[in-house]
Amino acid sequence: MYFIRDSICINAKIIILREIVKAVKTCSPPTVTLSRKCAENLRERSNILSCQTKVVASFRIQYVLVGAVMQGFRVIRRWQCDAVDYTHSPKSKGVLGQICQKLAEEIIMASVTFEHVTKKYAGDVTAVKDLNISIADREFLVFVGPSGCGKTTSLRMLAGLEEISEGKIYIGDRVVNDVAPKDRDIAMVFQSYALYPHMSVYDNMAFGLKLRKVPKDEIDKRVKEAAGRLGIQHLLDRKPKQLSGGQRQRVAVGRAIVRNPAVFLMDEPLSNLDAKLRVQARAEISKLHQQLGTTFIYVTHDQVEAMTMGTRIAVMKDGLLMQIDTPQHLYDRPDNVFVAGFIGSPSMNFFDATLTGDGNDVYVDTGAFRVKIPENRAAPYRSLRGKQVIFGLRPENIHDASYTPPGIHSQEIEAQVEVTELMGNEVIVYLNVKGKSILARVDPRTQAKVGNTVRVALNMDVFHIFDKQTEKAVR
Repeated sequence: MYFIRDSICINAKIIILREIVKAVKTCSPPTVTLSRKCAENLRERSNILSCQTKVVASFRIQYVLVGAVMQGFRVIRRWQCDAVDYTHSPKSKGVLGQICQKLAEEIIMASVTFEHVTKKYAGDVTAVKDLNISIADREFLVFVGPSGCGKTTSLRMLAGLEEISEGKIYIGDRVVNDVAPKDRDIAMVFQSYALYPHMSVYDNMAFGLKLRKVPKDEIDKRVKEAAGRLGIQHLLDRKPKQLSGGQRQRVAVGRAIVRNPAVFLMDEPLSNLDAKLRVQARAEISKLHQQLGTTFIYVTHDQVEAMTMGTRIAVMKDGLLMQIDTPQHLYDRPDNVFVAGFIGSPSMNFFDATLTGDGNDVYVDTGAFRVKIPENRAAPYRSLRGKQVIFGLRPENIHDASYTPPGIHSQEIEAQVEVTELMGNEVIVYLNVKGKSILARVDPRTQAKVGNTVRVALNMDVFHIFDKQTEKAVR
């Protein structure tokens, strides 16, 4: 007998049924158990339903395929998605193996798509405007931006906690605009953790499963597995008031894990932790993503969290998506001034400047200093000579001239030291060049002292030029 879970996408259901029928066409027809709702949905999309299927009023089964071991094939429910893993011996053949292999090849997992999504509030306030993002299965996407940029609103619309004004949100191939939050196969970790103070850690983690009438032995198994994964087995009998901030954060994550959702949503879960715990928790969440192999969507205002955790980062400002890309690409090739300034710590230095020069030479003239663009990067800017631009250079690309790295195209300028911050592995130096402030991260061997005049080298291999009017990158 085969059971098909309600929450998986319609295409997956069709594939499962088709492959079951095909695989056993020479044998006696299998029994496929569906809920009535699932069967009605399939009838609209497929002509597969026939004598091979048996419709029941309702059932509570957590497996896509139940049938555990058959002739060398082991079917394992993958909690993080709506497919199955399988192992098999080269000599073994069987119905389940053929089905599993087909599922592994064809079923699309827990992808998420925002299609022209807009959120408006009363008073003509637009929190999110025309958001278009495709998030792949098993991806770790981070929404990042300042307060009020729309990142949390986007997450809440996906969770079903905010209505969508315009557009569509898909989980897999299913539009979920009108789907209740409990039916979206998602789990959310809130900034405040939202633990029930009168319940033990065990009961907090098990509460959602009890509401879904999951059998007690299954609840116990999932809670203890999640607790072991997070290292909180010894805390299961405690109440939230007896836990530290980091322990409460793990309990909130554990409560999400036991749901075995298709998508994890996290809304600034580390903001209440101190600096040391945040570093530790970042690593734990990244490991958790690797272990579970499911889709994570994470919201933060901290670009360090975004850079260290995300496979891709979506940078937002005033409800608009400014850029979405991998962390390294955002750092190396920001599309505009906002992204360039937001990604990287300390923030990029910006100077109003004019492009000048003659012949093949191009210079950046800020009024306080004038530096030459290397020949290998000058071509895009020769036609822009005389144009006002914004010149950007990151603090880590400004060096004490005595310790300039070899092999770079550097231009030296003189600056006065205003403040120094010794960090151990580096010194952050606040400089002044004819009234213009510059921030530099230099070698810890520097002799720069407050009040001194020093020579610093600008690495002109990695500068950035932005249009003065549009603030978009010029490359």
